[in-house]
Amino acid sequence: MTEEEKIFAGRLFDARCRELKDIKHVAHELCRKFNAMDEYDPDRLPLIQKFIGSIGRNYYFQGPVQFNYGCHTFIGDNFFANFNLLIFDDGKVVIGNNVMFGPNVSLLCSNHPLIADERIRMTYPDGHVSTSEFAGEIHIEDDVWLAANVSVIDGVTIGKGAVVGAGSVVTHDIPAGWLALGVPAKPVRKISERDSKMHLLS
Repeated sequence: MTEEEKIFAGRLFDARCRELKDIKHVAHELCRKFNAMDEYDPDRLPLIQKFIGSIGRNYYFQGPVQFNYGCHTFIGDNFFANFNLLIFDDGKVVIGNNVMFGPNVSLLCSNHPLIADERIRMTYPDGHVSTSEFAGEIHIEDDVWLAANVSVIDGVTIGKGAVVGAGSVVTHDIPAGWLALGVPAKPVRKISERDSKMHLLS
């Protein structure tokens, strides 16, 4: 079993091995290039397609962006991300259609054992010692908005149409159509017609 296969099998893996470093290097270098380019440069946004797992139509990343693997992230149509998006996609990240991220959103699909000897002094079968990780998945369904400075931890699903308020840390699933706030984020109420801002069009 390769180290990448171990990730998706839910096992401990060696993130510092050459196999995974080579995969990550592609995304790291293309993110670096993306972040250095003018936001009006027509060649900027297409760089995302060179390292991401898949992405739909009509997407925009304000930048800067940082993906860890890139190829473990799958995004639907009409995606928008504001400044400083971090997607630590050691595990799989699946994002639906019509999703919006505010500035400084972090999706964190990576974890370490709590026991130090397992975390930083793990001896692998070939005898080398490295840092051990394990990774769950993050699923963000259609029509979700994550406001500024939201962090989402692995193993979480955010349901269709949910909104997560600024500064929240999402450690558990958020039901579809609910507003969630806090550290840790908790659903506070269902989003309804009383939240409409259509009157501001006049």
